[in-house]
Amino acid sequence: MKRSRLSLLLSLVALTSAVQAADQVPLKLELPKPLFAGTPRPISLPNLEKPRTGKRPDLMVPAGTVNLSKGKTVTSSDSLPVIGELAFLTDGDKSGTDGTYVELGPTPQWVQIDLGASAKVAAIAVWHFHSQARVYHDVVVQVSNDKDFKTGVTTVYNNDDDNSSKLGKGKDLAYIENFEGRLFDAKGAAGRYVRLYSNGNTSDELNHYCEVEVHGTIAK
Repeated sequence: MKRSRLSLLLSLVALTSAVQAADQVPLKLELPKPLFAGTPRPISLPNLEKPRTGKRPDLMVPAGTVNLSKGKTVTSSDSLPVIGELAFLTDGDKSGTDGTYVELGPTPQWVQIDLGASAKVAAIAVWHFHSQARVYHDVVVQVSNDKDFKTGVTTVYNNDDDNSSKLGKGKDLAYIENFEGRLFDAKGAAGRYVRLYSNGNTSDELNHYCEVEVHGTIAK
């Protein structure tokens, strides 16, 4: 009897896994054209990931996942950008050419997207700046239903390896910017607001964004 119950339980688990797998599809992103060619200057950081070869692996997301951030309102710790407008983050233009990115001042800065309603976030794609190979410091990506990010915060990514931004020490590896942007697996994090932090980069002390896409489904 015990073996029969165990077999039934294992069968149900396998069936559930199969159904969930069938409901997953590859996330399709439209990528901008590369803006630089050749070998970039060497960048050395203690927490820098090794360069990838070949195609970026597909990120599987639930069927019905869409870009929830297109045209949504953006706010920031720097309300007066040095260059560009905050609206550039969600306008759909990730080309990275002059006039398509926003430049925020030095020191740790954040940008925040209001999705308009609580959502299950499957993935977040970020293009900081891709006309030059560089690494952005203290990149932290969070999701919450609290617009002030004081409660119910889910951290999707954190490469702040020394906790200099006081958001907790991160274990994720830093990466070199390119036209692919960076795709973060949000694993269904629940929230209406998405906040992204950075603290300058390996080329200068400023913070930049070409585009941010938040892919998911509105919570029912």
